[in-house]
Order: sequence, then structure tokens, then C-alpha cells
Amino acid sequence: MGRFDIRITPYFLISPYFLLFAAFGIFPLVFTFWVSLQRYELAGDAEFAGLDNYIKLMQDGDFWNAVVNTVGMFVLATVPQLILALMLANALNKRVRFRLFFRMGVLIPLVTSVVAVAVVFTQLYGRDYGMINWVLGRLGIDPVIWQNEKWSSWIAIATMVDWRWTGYNAIIYLAAMQTIPRDLYEAAAIDGASGRRQFWRITLPLMRPTIIFTAFVSTIGGLTLFAEPVLFDNGRMSGGSTGQYQTVAMYIFEQGFRQFEYGYAAAVAWMLFLLILVGVLINYSLVRRIGGTR
Repeated sequence: MGRFDIRITPYFLISPYFLLFAAFGIFPLVFTFWVSLQRYELAGDAEFAGLDNYIKLMQDGDFWNAVVNTVGMFVLATVPQLILALMLANALNKRVRFRLFFRMGVLIPLVTSVVAVAVVFTQLYGRDYGMINWVLGRLGIDPVIWQNEKWSSWIAIATMVDWRWTGYNAIIYLAAMQTIPRDLYEAAAIDGASGRRQFWRITLPLMRPTIIFTAFVSTIGGLTLFAEPVLFDNGRMSGGSTGQYQTVAMYIFEQGFRQFEYGYAAAVAWMLFLLILVGVLINYSLVRRIGGTR
């Protein structure tokens, strides 16, 4: 019994996680791949199609338009988001008055409903009475119809994402900064290192695992962007009149639940999965260079 307790009990205790992961992670992934090889209809009738869905996908201009939109909004949202979060965390890590108030305040956007965020930002970017266009008009710049062009709609949606998630990443960075021993900063100060040099030579290298984690999570969230562009388009899946801000996630929904082409939608979902893997690998290769090491 003692040998059984030592060798078997640990696996028994961790088994619930792996059982749930198999049921809600591995099985849906495998089933989606099987569906992507079929002509799958609403009634559940399936006809094996091989790689026809993937061949069609490679020639689908709407799909590649959605990929370009997704990557463009991902870059516009994620890069400024992580940089601002790092700067905000560094400021909150200093000794300032009402420090707890400011630290809690950065989490307010996270607990705000995404619908409320989208409604507010849609009003801000309104064509005729939006505050953004009012400010541009005061500066002598012509009003921008934010939903009509790729670059303008990308910027509008990216600001929604940044406003909502910057504080979340800042709190994670702040927690990582507070685990760094103060002795390192004191020794660097004695050696004459400035605050900026301490940040680049001590803070960033020791925060590398945390930055990699936030880069991974932001990559997954950015490449599966769905709620913000849908609400920006008043609940439609087309992403504008010409699909100028339709994301891959919106395209999957449109193909699966509007066109009822479940096999084709599953193929798009698998391509999105591969796109996320590529994005994660690129981010990892970039972030791991922080601090001058490879």
C-alpha cells in the first residue's frame, strides 16, 4: 500500500486536469480536424472531401483578407499594449502617493463589459458627433470616417483592445517587478548606474519569463479577436462593407453559422490554429532576446 501510495496517488490527484483537457481540449481539436476533411452539413450529414476545403481556402481572397486584417489589428493592438503596460508597471512600482488606488484603478477597464466598451468607443469614433473627430476638427484636420477604411478601423478597434487589456498586463508586470531583489538595484546605484540603465540591465532581463507569458497570451487573444470588431460593426460578421476589418474568427462564424459550411469553417479554424502557433514562435524568438541574450 505504501508503494501504491507513493507511485500511483500523485497521478490520481492530477488526473482530473488531464481528463478535462482531453474532453474539452484534445477531443474538440481532433474532431474539428475531422470535420475539416468533410462536406459537413447542418443535419449532420458528412461526405469525405479530403483536402478540398484546404485547397479552396488557399484560393479564397476573403480568407486572406481576414488574415491581413487580423494580423494588422494584432500588431497595432499588441505592441503598444505591452509597451504601455511595461511603462505603467514601472511607474506604479515607484513610491508615489495613493499607490494602492492607482494600482487598483488600472484594473477597472478589465472588469468593464466589452459591450459597454464597444458602445463608448463607437460613439467616440462617430463620424458626425464623435469626440475624436471633434478634436481633429479643432486641429484643422478633416473628419475621418473610421469604419470606411482599413487603417482607420484597425486603429479604432486596436484602441478598444489596448484600453481594456493594458492594465491587466501592467498588474502582471508589476507583480514580476516586485519579486526582483532590491539589493540588485542598490548595488547598481552604488556602481553609478542610472535609473534607466537599471531598468534595461536588471528589470527587463529578470522579467523575461513574464514578458514571454504576456506575449503568448496577447498573441492568442489578438489573433482570435472577435467581440470588438463585431460590436464595432453593430453585430454583423461582414466586418464592414468590403470586409475591411473582418477577422479570421468572424470569418469562421460567418462560414459556419451563416453559410452553414461547417467543414469549410473547420478548415479555417485549423488555419487560425496554425497562424497562432506561428505568431507565438515569432514572439518567443523576439522576446527571448531581451537583455542582450539569445
